[in-house]
Amino acid sequence: MKIISAIAAVATALFAYTAVADLEPWKDYEVSEAVWTVTTVRVDSNMGDAYLEGIKNTWVKGNEFAKELGQIEDYHIYRSDLPNSGDFNLLLVVKFASGKDLEPNKKNYEALIKKWGQKNSDAATDFAQENYPAMRKITGQYRMREITLK
Repeated sequence: MKIISAIAAVATALFAYTAVADLEPWKDYEVSEAVWTVTTVRVDSNMGDAYLEGIKNTWVKGNEFAKELGQIEDYHIYRSDLPNSGDFNLLLVVKFASGKDLEPNKKNYEALIKKWGQKNSDAATDFAQENYPAMRKITGQYRMREITLK
């Protein structure tokens, strides 16, 4: 009976703690203005380096130009050391200064195409459409903001 009473007391204490533990944005934590887009990719076995070679001339090149133009802050590629575990084994991450930078913007689009060149942009699109489906599957896309607890 003492064990049941002790379990009930602990459960009650935990419930009471969680009931008053709700945090409030901007009071208890800050939400970044910056936004990260994260794409999770499942690259097929033995295709990791071939996929990286492909995105070097497509995804990376486009992000380099966007960064030079001030349209993004940064970008990163993360690859798992354990490529055959989980739903994805590669992350493609792009950091934007704010959510406004994710809105359609004709001026930014035209500046990117001018810098990259329509012919090069078309070639990158053709390459991606022809080759990537045989190498990988996109398993998720996320829009993330950093949380800083106070």
